[in-house]
Amino acid sequence: MAGKTPEEILEEACKLVGTETKSHSVAGQIEYASILRHCMMTHNDNPLFLDADYAKTTKHGSVLAPAFFLSVIEGNYRWPGEDRAPDQSLPPVPTPGEMIINLATEWELFRPLKIGERFTASQRLKDVYIKSTRVDPKAFWIVTERIYRDEAGETVAIASNIGLRYRSPEQVKAAGEA
Repeated sequence: MAGKTPEEILEEACKLVGTETKSHSVAGQIEYASILRHCMMTHNDNPLFLDADYAKTTKHGSVLAPAFFLSVIEGNYRWPGEDRAPDQSLPPVPTPGEMIINLATEWELFRPLKIGERFTASQRLKDVYIKSTRVDPKAFWIVTERIYRDEAGETVAIASNIGLRYRSPEQVKAAGEA
């Protein structure tokens, strides 16, 4: 990105907004043993997740997975472009900085997840913009979404992630912005 201003780089990056990868299978299906392990690790004793007899008496009719269980069976969230098959990764978002911070993930859950279900996931670039930080007056904020769908193709959850890419103090100074 040498020779380009952050604003010129942002213009390129904005052309990628809306880009979505192909869906791929999330590893495995939801299993009771996995729910049990997760609940034990997180000290979650909700009978809706643990007690099949109790769960049958509820409106759901069966044991459910805890709210963020999709992230558990898939593995940790990855930065766009990291270690995925080419059709599962967003193209690298052009930025002037190499420093990366994962700031936050926000979940939207559209329905409960049940034992035996399988899911697919895709990734989409939702937004990219410049916003000043103490370190870099032209830091890039990148918002991605991970979209989870059931076997019928219905969206069951979306995990929105905000990441920050910024330049080191030396890079900012070299650009004459310190």
